Amino acid sequence: MEHVKTYYSDSFDSEYGPVVIEGPLSSNELSAYTFDDHLTAFRPAQKQFEAVKGIADFDEGRIIIARHDENIIGYVTYLHPDPLERWSEGKMENLIELGAIEVSPKFRGYRVGSRLLEVSMKDEYMEHYIIISTEYHWHWDLKGTGLNIWDYRKVMEKMMAAGGLTPAPTDDPEIISHPANCLMVKIGKHVSEESVEQFDTLRFLTRHQYRQARR
Repeated sequence: MEHVKTYYSDSFDSEYGPVVIEGPLSSNELSAYTFDDHLTAFRPAQKQFEAVKGIADFDEGRIIIARHDENIIGYVTYLHPDPLERWSEGKMENLIELGAIEVSPKFRGYRVGSRLLEVSMKDEYMEHYIIISTEYHWHWDLKGTGLNIWDYRKVMEKMMAAGGLTPAPTDDPEIISHPANCLMVKIGKHVSEESVEQFDTLRFLTRHQYRQARR
């Protein structure tokens, strides 16, 4: 499968000045910018910046950023699922995961997350993918936002809806380990029925494996 990437951008005004949303960007293009020190949800900022640049070099990898001047203040990543996750078991070239989305606290309240998703979906080629996001409550910044777990999930669902992702059932043990966790999915309009069926098997892999074992 050829992973075609087409650049798009948008911008909006904030109290700190204009913010540009753009991508997908290559690692070389990302290296021209700085990475905000407060983007630490997953690891220290500079280590996360190196990880983001690494994803940009994958054939399927996509990095969309939000920047204030030359400083990256938000980003979203897309790549194939981790080999240790069930979602990689089908080795589906057209299955990609929204692996991370993060916005610097200073710029929250401007719909930056939603804008990142909107720009990422402007690329028509995204309609060739099944896009998933695994949402685990232990990754959510409840302290920083002051939201309780259920209000945070509502905000998260609204943001994901800006990219066309909606909740989907699954029997994945980590997701069903807590009722606030969820699987978010968008199936592109150019995805074959065969791929949808293969993905449905992955969504309910535990059930499928149980049935296979009983035969």
